[in-house]
Amino acid sequence: MLDLLIKDANLPDGRSGVDIAVSEGRFETIAPAIEAEARKVISAGGRLVSPHFIDPHFHMDATLSLGKPRLNRSGTLLEGIALWGELKPLLTHEEVVERAMRYCDLAVSQGLLSIRSHVDVCDDRLLAVDALLEVREKVRPYIDLQLVAFPQDGLYRSPNAEKNLMRALDKGVDVVGGIPHFERTMLEGAASVQRLCEIASERGLLIDMHCDETDDPESRHIETLSAQTVRLGIQGRVAGSHLTSMHSMDNYYVSKLIPLMAEAQIHAIPNPLINITIQGRHDTYPKRRGMTRMPELLAAGINVSLGQDCCMDPWYSLGNADMLEVAHMAVHVAQMTSVAAMKQAFDAVTVNSARAIGLDEYGVEKGMPANCVLLQARDPVEAVRLKATRLAVIRNGEVISETDPRTARLNLAGRPDVVDPADYAPVEKAGETG
Repeated sequence: MLDLLIKDANLPDGRSGVDIAVSEGRFETIAPAIEAEARKVISAGGRLVSPHFIDPHFHMDATLSLGKPRLNRSGTLLEGIALWGELKPLLTHEEVVERAMRYCDLAVSQGLLSIRSHVDVCDDRLLAVDALLEVREKVRPYIDLQLVAFPQDGLYRSPNAEKNLMRALDKGVDVVGGIPHFERTMLEGAASVQRLCEIASERGLLIDMHCDETDDPESRHIETLSAQTVRLGIQGRVAGSHLTSMHSMDNYYVSKLIPLMAEAQIHAIPNPLINITIQGRHDTYPKRRGMTRMPELLAAGINVSLGQDCCMDPWYSLGNADMLEVAHMAVHVAQMTSVAAMKQAFDAVTVNSARAIGLDEYGVEKGMPANCVLLQARDPVEAVRLKATRLAVIRNGEVISETDPRTARLNLAGRPDVVDPADYAPVEKAGETG
């Protein structure tokens, strides 16, 4: 007997009307009209079953701390960093764990089952590191939590940052992080990139570096990161997050930079919600929005995934663990409104993110772990358009979250009694726009 059978599902690759059989926590068969008994049967009714959502860039040590000890009045990155510096001495282990666990509950309800979180290592206590290592174990049955040793105050700007980063890695933190644009000088920023890449290479670890999160077009640490990646032979293991200075760079330089990134097989991780609210704060009009050149990066064959970055913390007062909201914003700000581009945005919160964080066993395919989400949408474009309700979230074949469909009851003569937003404007009839 099967553990789970999902009937009449659509898949992101365009297959429709298929059944999905799950046994012993893995997808056993995906085919039309499977006839078998199962302990639980779900009727998808032509809705989309997607692999679970992934957030490749988040800060769980700060999440849900909005207003502590005060609000970010300017809305800038630098005030957010200063505010976090005020909050760090006030943190307790129990409070960080409690906030992170609450966020993970929210994440599960949104079908977000893999998260890469940066954790600040510039507190000599490594309090947040220890707290999130505990959280990683607590949520392991239902969330893959990958931690990045992040020297928030700068590897060289903060006196004990390198020593603390090494301590965090020794404790079991997974990935090497950095923030070269926050060092005192461009030279120290470049030196930090080289040192951090060497540490990761020596330890056989992945790298995810905050890179050029600034409006300054002369901030070019992604160039250094690409060069060091090739020098050390660690292609495919390195991610550059944010990359907002690319928004302001001249086209000639970018025509050189993007091939360097492609040669190094850099994973690019823009964070559209936070990038477009933090960047351009010093502009009058026209006002820059700071989103990196996502269509151009994708066209060059670079793996682009989308991160949420923040949720109700010193940098961003909004957020709700919804990766479809992230994709929805990217479609707008990157002007990716063709059908093909909207599908790319969906991929950027699913399969592309899996590649970015090194998650090998992923996808609704035979033999893979049965981790998926049933959405109130028929296809990826409709899911992005509607920020579709997660009707069921499944981990290793077990339903771990359920949500009622989002519908409205009408009281209009001669009109339908119930409105389901997924029944309107089917994408296959929509015209192609740029």
